[in-house]
Amino acid sequence: MNHNSTETICALSTPPGVGGIAVIRISGFEALDIAEKLFSKKIDTAPSHKALHGWIMDGDERVDEVVLTVFRAPRSFTGEMTVEITCHGSIYIQQRIIELLLRNGAKMAGPGEFTMRAYLNGRMDLSQAEAVGDLIAAESSAAHKQAIHQMRGGFSKEINDLREKLIHFASMVELELDFAEEDVEFANRDQLTRLIAEIKSVVDKLRTSFKLGNAIKNGVPVAIVGAPNMGKSTLLNALLNEDRAIVSDIAGTTRDTVEDSITLGGMRFKFIDTAGIRDTTDTIEQLGIERSMAKVGEASIVLILFDASFEDIDEVKAFIQKVKSSVQQGAQVVLVANKKDKTQRKENDIAALLSSNDDLVLISAKEGIGVEQLKEKLQSYVSKGAVESGDTIVTNIRHYEALTLAAHALMDVQIGLENQVTGDFLAVDIRKSLFHLSDILGQINADDLLNSIFSKFCIGK
Repeated sequence: MNHNSTETICALSTPPGVGGIAVIRISGFEALDIAEKLFSKKIDTAPSHKALHGWIMDGDERVDEVVLTVFRAPRSFTGEMTVEITCHGSIYIQQRIIELLLRNGAKMAGPGEFTMRAYLNGRMDLSQAEAVGDLIAAESSAAHKQAIHQMRGGFSKEINDLREKLIHFASMVELELDFAEEDVEFANRDQLTRLIAEIKSVVDKLRTSFKLGNAIKNGVPVAIVGAPNMGKSTLLNALLNEDRAIVSDIAGTTRDTVEDSITLGGMRFKFIDTAGIRDTTDTIEQLGIERSMAKVGEASIVLILFDASFEDIDEVKAFIQKVKSSVQQGAQVVLVANKKDKTQRKENDIAALLSSNDDLVLISAKEGIGVEQLKEKLQSYVSKGAVESGDTIVTNIRHYEALTLAAHALMDVQIGLENQVTGDFLAVDIRKSLFHLSDILGQINADDLLNSIFSKFCIGK
């Protein structure tokens, strides 16, 4: 997207389609002038953040009765002069008003351009701008809380604090280079060693939080896997509390994965009902089984279903091991003994027979017995303590990658300090660390070091 801040842009800011109302946003130097050409009242002296009632006019024709709000720069979302028109939600009315705005000098905004202008005009940093999109897409209370935390600058403050500490020492190291012939040391190496260890500890903690953050943002993938007729689709329906998957006594009914989501305790879980795993010559069923095993390898939690009234314990054990061979490292495996209504066995009896360290739940998906217990167990696997306490949790893959690169650079600084390398080599690795931390906020600026130096010393006199 080519950004031209001299252009006044407009777009529908509410979801497209029919609704009670719609909001059309105009932002730019000419926003007020363009809006006034359409509005039935003078607005050149209208106060900021005050709503005005009137009509959108096309010459002498009344197009719609609206509420118009002026947001004067810099106290607007974009930091520019902004006008928002709240009209009726008719698609025709929305399109008609936008056409009038375009005819009078506005340009259609590109994807995310209002938020991009907010970032470029200093209303928010890059991580806060990204949080706007996360807030709009939030599908659970946990995702909502994290987006709000990031949008309010919680994550930005933590990264900025790390940057400021690094910038100070980096400026000291850079200063040493200017006085290399005098063999002076401005940056105390012991203090720098402690600082780098402290910063790296914080960076590693943020990186570690990404696993939870990714689950919060995108949902926890849960694969339901088992042999045919083990009740996988019945369990999916019971978890979702609706008839989402086809249930039949015919083996091989589910030939492809069926997916749906629910929110449990503020966290979103994405359940995947897979094709029954068995040996088969049916080509279509084989494809479904291959997809099932692929989903098992992607899931954070794998529910392995088997008949609680099994007769051959070795067969059940072999099946469990077959599935576990495809489970990704770090994923949680739950053994789910289904059809409790058809056996007298207790959980302890089954656990003793399986002699497995994996968690076990005894249920009847058909009767709904034990399903709530299974839901509680699923929630227990996801750490919500950090969410509730307001700790910073990384939810963005770009941030995670930047933190990983910063951690590697910090490790290089640590190695350099241990080997007593010269200041010029330390400066390079510290600059790399700063670059990657600054990349998160969109504040990549080599002049930070110079500003720090000049603010503390009078160089050249």
